[in-house]
Amino acid sequence: MARLQAKYPLEKEYLQAVQEVLESIEDVYNQHPEFEKAKIVERLVEPDRIFTFRVTWIDDKGEVQTNTGYRIQFNSAIGPYKGGLRFHKAVTPSMLKFLGFEQTFKNALTTLPMGGAKGGSDFDPVGKSNDEIMRFCQAFMLELWNCIGPDQDIPAGDVGVGGREIGYLYGMYKKLARQYNTGVLTGKGGTWGGSILRPEATGFGALYFTQHLLQKAGKDIKGKKVALSGFGNVAWGAATKARELGAKVVAISGPDGVCEIPDGITPEMIDYMLVMRASNRNKVQDMADKFPGAVKFTAGKKSWCVPVDIALPCAFQNELSEEDAKELKANGCWCCCEVSNMGCQPGAIHFFQHNGILFAPGKAVNAGGVATSGLEMTQNAEHISWDAKEVDEKLHFIMKSIHEQCVKYGTQPDGSVDYVKGANIAGFMKVATAMLEQGTI
Repeated sequence: MARLQAKYPLEKEYLQAVQEVLESIEDVYNQHPEFEKAKIVERLVEPDRIFTFRVTWIDDKGEVQTNTGYRIQFNSAIGPYKGGLRFHKAVTPSMLKFLGFEQTFKNALTTLPMGGAKGGSDFDPVGKSNDEIMRFCQAFMLELWNCIGPDQDIPAGDVGVGGREIGYLYGMYKKLARQYNTGVLTGKGGTWGGSILRPEATGFGALYFTQHLLQKAGKDIKGKKVALSGFGNVAWGAATKARELGAKVVAISGPDGVCEIPDGITPEMIDYMLVMRASNRNKVQDMADKFPGAVKFTAGKKSWCVPVDIALPCAFQNELSEEDAKELKANGCWCCCEVSNMGCQPGAIHFFQHNGILFAPGKAVNAGGVATSGLEMTQNAEHISWDAKEVDEKLHFIMKSIHEQCVKYGTQPDGSVDYVKGANIAGFMKVATAMLEQGTI
C-alpha cells in the first residue's frame, strides 16, 4: 500500500478499493509463500493496460464538444475482459481503476470465465438530447472498437449507459468492424442478441443475495421496510424484486433529495422510474410530482433518513457515509447490502460491522448483473435465446453460489459471517491461483 500510495497519491478511490481487499486477504496470502514468490499481489493491483482517448462530437447547436474516453483492461487470468462503461461527469482514471479492480474479483465470484475491466467517459448525459447521446456514443466507439471483441473485451452498461446507449455503441461497432457477432457488447436489445432479464439482473441478483443473507441470519425479507438510493436500472430492478419477495420499498433518492413512500412503492411507480431515467433530468422529485399524496419529496436529504429495516445503496461509490450509517441505526436499520460498487465509505462499513448490523459488499451483492451478461455471452456464442424462467434460475443459482463462497471464506470463530472478508478471499484465491498456474506474464 505504501508503494501504491507513493505512486498514485491522487487516486483515492483506487487506493481505497485495493486497501480493502489487501486487508481482507492478508492472513490467507501469508499462508501461501508461492503467491509471494510470484509477486501475485504486486501484479494483481496493476491493470494489464489502459487506453485513453479523445472523444470529439457535435452538439445540437452545431458546436464541437470534446470529452475524454477510457478503457481499462485490468486482469484476464480467468477469461476475456468484462466490465461496464460509465458515462458521468465525475469519471476519472482513479474511479475506473477501482471499478476494474473490483470487477476482477466480482467476475471471479460468478463462477463464469470472465476477467475484469471497466471504461467510460467524463461525458455528462444529464440534459442531453437523444441525438446528442447518439452522436457521442458513435464518436466514443470510433476510438474503442479496435480494443474490444467477443473473445477479447466485452463491455456492458453502467451508470449513464443503458440499453439505448448500448444500441448506439453496437451500431457503430458493426459499421466499423464489419463483424456482426452480437457477443461484443452485453445489455443489448431483445431483438438483436440481448438476454431476457439483463436490465433487471443487477437488482434481482442483489435481492436474491440479500434473501440468502437474511435466511442465514434466521430472518425473512417479507414485510420488511427497504430504502433504496437512486432510480436507474439497478434501483428499478431492486425495487421490482423486493416487492415481489414481499418487502416494502418506502424510499428512493436522487441527487436532489429523497422521495418517501409510506405505503410502499407500487408497480406504476416502478414503471415510472424508467421514464425518469430516460428523461436525463436526474431528478427524483419527478416521482412526487407524478404521484402527489402517495409520495413525499424532501430536498437535500438521502434515503437513509427514513426508518427502515434494510438499506440498499444502488447509486454511486462512497454514497453512504459513517454519519449516514449512524442515522440508519438510529432509525432501526439492521441490514445493509451494497448494490452499487463500493457504495459505502470505510467508516460506514466499520460502523456496521462493529454495531451488529448485517453488511455485505457490492462485489458479491451486485454480481448478478455481470453474471447475466456472462449468460448473454453464452447465448450469443451458441446463437440461441433462453426464456425468462431459465435465465432467472441460472441467476438465482449463481447468487446462491456467491453467498456460499462468502460463507465458506468469511465464517468467523463465533459463527458469524464477515461477508467483506469472505467475498474478497473467494475472488482473490480464484484469480491468484489462475495467475500462478499461467506463469509470470
